[in-house]
Amino acid sequence: MTEDRTPDAPNRDDDRHAMKMAKKKAARDKIMATKTDKKGLVIVHTGKGKGKSSAAFGMIFRCIAHDMQCAVVQFIKGGMSTGERDLILAKFSDTCAFHTMGEGFTWETQDKSRDTEMAQAAWAKAKELILDEANHMVLLDEINIAIRYDYVSAAEVVAFLRDHKPEMTHVVLTGRNAHEDLIELADLVTEMELVKHPFRSGIKAQIGVEF
Repeated sequence: MTEDRTPDAPNRDDDRHAMKMAKKKAARDKIMATKTDKKGLVIVHTGKGKGKSSAAFGMIFRCIAHDMQCAVVQFIKGGMSTGERDLILAKFSDTCAFHTMGEGFTWETQDKSRDTEMAQAAWAKAKELILDEANHMVLLDEINIAIRYDYVSAAEVVAFLRDHKPEMTHVVLTGRNAHEDLIELADLVTEMELVKHPFRSGIKAQIGVEF
């Protein structure tokens, strides 16, 4: 049996595709018609893969682009120059408050009491910013690490977000090993899976990729 190569064959393919897409659109529209609620989300980015903070900053820049007030509190990370931090401080500080409140990763500081003190100060600032309903979104960068090392109480974070977060405020929490109670509370959880990473091949963190 020979393949149908008549001039009408492409038209029939186009027609079948159009009918298939029309059915998909109708089904999609039916689903979307039921999605009418809006709320401030608790969003968790965790996992061993790269991209947790990068994805969170993508949402912060969306807020900035829409002229929506937002804020960032960085736990753990020190005051090293990063593209996101430098750009926000230089160009968008009127829209996005940026607070880097750690002094570096735990293996660098080697001072648990000082790390705890700094993390507690960062958490106090985070609560202040979340309670300010002018902020559309608040990013708590690497707070999961602070919780993991007991610098900040997981129970306290969960209780605050559950009981005191304004209804329409989005809060994004990043870092590996997110606490199970935080995952349970969250509306959206993404786990970044590590498949390959250049660090394992001896390649250091590079500007424009990692910071």
